[in-house]
Formats: sequence, structure tokens, C-alpha cells
Amino acid sequence: MMQTRAGFFMKIFKKYGFTLLEMMIVVAVMGIMSAIATPNLMNYMAERRLNGAARMVMSDLMAARQKAVSINQEVKVSFVSNHAYEIWNDADKNGTVADNEGDDLVKDIHPDYYDVTLSASVNPIFTPRGTSTNGTTVTLSSAKTGVSKYVKAAWTGRVKIDNTP
Repeated sequence: MMQTRAGFFMKIFKKYGFTLLEMMIVVAVMGIMSAIATPNLMNYMAERRLNGAARMVMSDLMAARQKAVSINQEVKVSFVSNHAYEIWNDADKNGTVADNEGDDLVKDIHPDYYDVTLSASVNPIFTPRGTSTNGTTVTLSSAKTGVSKYVKAAWTGRVKIDNTP
């Protein structure tokens, strides 16, 4: 407490908080930083979607291989459009896998990865020994970034993701 000339006592209040000018400066700086970061974030998200789609295709090819071994039948993966594929098995055990035969598992990547398209060199068929009758490369491309990932299924049955064709 401080005494004035007239003999009254005054309380001295300490200032807490921010002024309006300080708050406006902080908001302006945050706005500039977010405007700079947004394009980078969009490219980052497109890249994450491409990687996620590649992992999904790779895991489904590996699951098809595992299914061929476990049920002792050939399993075919048919790429039916630029965003969907189906997995069939040789239900009649005649040694060939025809479309619309056996269990039909349809996979569509567009609900989760809407800007990614895919194409395959051939439709892979996995044998009961875990090998593939033909090696294939599935190309996944991002419409936003123009970047591509390649999921490769080798003759040996090995499935991997690669950045080069």
C-alpha cells in the first residue's frame, strides 16, 4: 500500500495478461506460419495416402500367397479397374483359376486412398507352394503429387514395395 499526499492509501495493482495489440500480433504470426505450412502438409498427406495404398496392396498380395499355401489351391489376384482388385481361389481344383470361381474377395482402395490409382502388368497367380506363376508389378500413382510406388511380386512369391520400376 502506498500513501498519497492527501493521506489516503492506494493499492498498487500489478498488470497481468496481454494487451490487444500483443494478441493481434500473435494471431497474425500464427496465420502467416499456417499459410506457409499448408501446402507442405497437403503434399505430405498425399504421400502418406500413396504409401498406405502400397502397403494395403502388398499385404493383400502376401495374404493371397498365404491363402494359396494354407488351402493348398491356386489363388489369383485380378486387377479389375484402376482402383479395385479381386482375389479368387481354385475352388474346383482343376489346376486353373478362373474369374468368378471360389471365394471372391473384392478390395477397393478409393474409400481410404481417393487420389491413388493402380495398374498391374499381369494378374498374379500364387501356387500352393507359395510361388507365383508369373512375376508382376503393380504401379500405384498419386494424382496430387505425380509420385509412383511399385509393389512387386516375384516368381519366388516374395512381395515388396519399391520406388523404382
